[in-house]
Amino acid sequence: MRQLDFNIFETDVPVIKPSKGRILIAEPFLKGPYFSRSIVLLTEYSKQGAVGFVLNKSSNVYPDEVIDDLFSFKGELFIGGPVASDTLHFIHTIGEALPGAVRVTENIFWGGDFDRLKEMINNDEATFKQVKFFAGYSGWSPGQLENEIKEKSWIVAELGDKVIMESGVEDIWEDTLKNLGGVYKTWSKFPNDPTRN
Repeated sequence: MRQLDFNIFETDVPVIKPSKGRILIAEPFLKGPYFSRSIVLLTEYSKQGAVGFVLNKSSNVYPDEVIDDLFSFKGELFIGGPVASDTLHFIHTIGEALPGAVRVTENIFWGGDFDRLKEMINNDEATFKQVKFFAGYSGWSPGQLENEIKEKSWIVAELGDKVIMESGVEDIWEDTLKNLGGVYKTWSKFPNDPTRN
């Protein structure tokens, strides 16, 4: 049998370091309900650890079904990760108009005055195109994420703010890998269960 002289999991693409505002793309065979074929936006990254939100796991629930005094919000509630799944978090493009918001990228902010946000949504000053809600979050202790990246569980990349805020996220994992090109385009075509291929 002839041996192949390449490894489809090895890339010659320079490794990008994780930082606030960058994304983590799960490698094709990373398992689990939270991280399988997921994309995570890092909202905090330091020597103390990392925090982020899974962008492409819908809960099939609408925020106005679980948030008191929130009316007619048309966006979905996403599953942000396995940590504190009974807590609510949000990212948005409202910016500093929402007191207490923390800048993550040029246009995306994390958190802020929740009561003021509800007022803005109820008064049609903010819509689902500007706000994304998450149940729970993804967290890593010091050194944990770096180890997972070394083990090739995650690819660190950048993603445009517009794509991050989109609500139709069914194909975001595949599309993002395709856009990276090279071996990542091949990864995007891997079946969910290779034993059934």
